[in-house]
Amino acid sequence: MAAVSPTTAPQSETRPMETAQFVGWVAMVVGMFLAILDIQIVASSLENIQAGLSASPDEIGWVQTSYLIAEVVMIPLSGFLSRLMSTRWLFVISAVGFTVMSVASAFAWSIESMIWFRAMQGFLGGAMIPTVFATTYIIFPPDKRNAASVMTGLIATMAPTIGPTLGGFLTQSLSWHWLFLINVIPGLMIAAVVAMTLRVDRGDIGLLKGFDLRGLLSMAVFLGSLEYVLDEGPKDDWFDETAIIYGTVTCALAGIYFFWRMFTYDKPIVDLKSFGDRNFTMGCVFSFTLGVGLYGSVYLMPLMLGRVRGYDSLEIGIVMAVTGITQFLSAPIAGKMTAKYPPRVVLGIGLALFATGLAMHGFNTSEVSFNELIWPQVVRGAALMFCMLPVTNLALGTLPPEKIKNASGLYNLMRNLGGAIGMAAINTLLDKRIDYHFSILSDHINPASTAFKDYLATLTARFGEMGLADPHAAAMKFIVNIVNREASIISFNDVYLAMAAAFLIAFLLLPLAKPPRAEPGVDAAH
Repeated sequence: MAAVSPTTAPQSETRPMETAQFVGWVAMVVGMFLAILDIQIVASSLENIQAGLSASPDEIGWVQTSYLIAEVVMIPLSGFLSRLMSTRWLFVISAVGFTVMSVASAFAWSIESMIWFRAMQGFLGGAMIPTVFATTYIIFPPDKRNAASVMTGLIATMAPTIGPTLGGFLTQSLSWHWLFLINVIPGLMIAAVVAMTLRVDRGDIGLLKGFDLRGLLSMAVFLGSLEYVLDEGPKDDWFDETAIIYGTVTCALAGIYFFWRMFTYDKPIVDLKSFGDRNFTMGCVFSFTLGVGLYGSVYLMPLMLGRVRGYDSLEIGIVMAVTGITQFLSAPIAGKMTAKYPPRVVLGIGLALFATGLAMHGFNTSEVSFNELIWPQVVRGAALMFCMLPVTNLALGTLPPEKIKNASGLYNLMRNLGGAIGMAAINTLLDKRIDYHFSILSDHINPASTAFKDYLATLTARFGEMGLADPHAAAMKFIVNIVNREASIISFNDVYLAMAAAFLIAFLLLPLAKPPRAEPGVDAAH
């Protein structure tokens, strides 16, 4: 059979959608939801897991880090594996492996066993995300892709939004073990449905001939060490820690060898030639930016409400539910606009809205509450859908069918890297700005200030009436806490404004994405 050219419509575009295929695709989308949700619900209850496994604060972070490192290695590898064993069997193996490792994590007997089980869970489950995006563009004809993208985008963005709330509820109502056990029944059902229904391609065992083992190992070391440095760097003040220096050197050397191997080996483990398509490259840039905003904002909001306002996980979940509700309501609107207008137009609206929503968060006070956070979250929630749908179409919509599997892995990898690099930058910037603003505000705590002396005297008298042993020390501690709170909220505002600037820069890069050519088999709406 001749190779399908970029201007040739794949077979799936010339025949109606089969019901069995659609059912299998829906099961895949639910599996993707489980994989993304798992990261968020576990993140919300790390302290409970730490107590249950008697782990130290330094060790517990590896429950997440091990998962993310393993997942980020699997995502680009999924393109090769889907060609090797078929999309159906790769997804089934991924779903079963994810489920089995969920059970193992629930029954982990030590922090070491938990870290290994989480690494295996991230690696085995990592293929579920990119295979969904690739399958969407393989089985749906162009006139149905927008509706499919609406559902995929909604699920992909809803999981991080509801994750902290669900994780807190499960831990408080049952135990932290149910963060993992909740995956078991859905995971097995998903694997069974996909195995029985999905028929999109066939595997090619011949790809094992000349298998690029060196490329695989260099990719694993490169991406794994990169994720490690990004995750642990802010905690250890970056290059003040010897392990971060070693990790950076390892990442650089492995990265150089990896890229050299990919461009010189005749059968590379990851085909980077898709970056020769300008729209795919720009789509990856926008996907990276979206990862910064999506994961960064979901990370920042609970952190701000917990530190500044003292909210618990349930209260934080109620506040963040606004974003999820808005995403759900705006998804049909975004889908219709994506079908009617060019991707660049809709994406431009989404990037501008996202920048606006983040900037609106840049003027919070230490008394910020639900009412003040409604509109910024409404704007940001709508922006997510206006970004997610067209950026996927922009990146994958004009590629020839034979390149989509590999490209989908790279595209999803860029979003994950955006999240990882974004959160590392957020943590670093936040720490630096808190130190800066604390030093500025603490200048007002000095005996020469009449206002300070009066306030200190008032507090000392009040604590004295309460019968405290050292009312003066209690009053000073209270004032220092106020200064720290105000320095924190100002610093959170600075970070939100910096993220808004990143989306503004992405908006200015939109002209670099060219309008897709009007070709046979390509959606006219594009």
